[in-house]
Amino acid sequence: MLSSASARARESGRGEVADYLDLRSSNDLIRRAGVKWIFDTMLELAAEANRRRLSVTIDRIDPHSFEHAGANIVGSRLEFRHGVRCLTVEAGWTRTPTDGFIRGGGLAIARLRHFGIPGAGATLSLIKGGEVAEWRPIDGDRVGGIVEMHHLGRHIDLLTDVQP
Repeated sequence: MLSSASARARESGRGEVADYLDLRSSNDLIRRAGVKWIFDTMLELAAEANRRRLSVTIDRIDPHSFEHAGANIVGSRLEFRHGVRCLTVEAGWTRTPTDGFIRGGGLAIARLRHFGIPGAGATLSLIKGGEVAEWRPIDGDRVGGIVEMHHLGRHIDLLTDVQP
């Protein structure tokens, strides 16, 4: 849909609109891939915990929206449960102008929350840095280092009460 709108805009001499639509299409591909990586990684880590007989149950809520810094983030939510413990992973991005915008140039937002342990959660921003986009933790107004699989694994370890 975006590519046909971009082509129509170019044909009518509105190159700036076509450029915007092309950028939006490119960024949406990056967003989808970034959110998919977060969810696939968390599901893989939970499956690994289940292979160790730690009994993690998983629920997916789709579509899902949540608030972040005044913006409405639209995406999906995974809930991982182990006994009475629950880890919620939400990820998505703003879809319409009325949703607002993601501060700091982020393309998408992910939030990991541990029920009953508020200080153990994390908020991540998908930042486009040159050729690749990377998930980075947000700490107030600071953006930290690159999030890798082992960082996410710590959340599953906390959920299952496994000491690293």
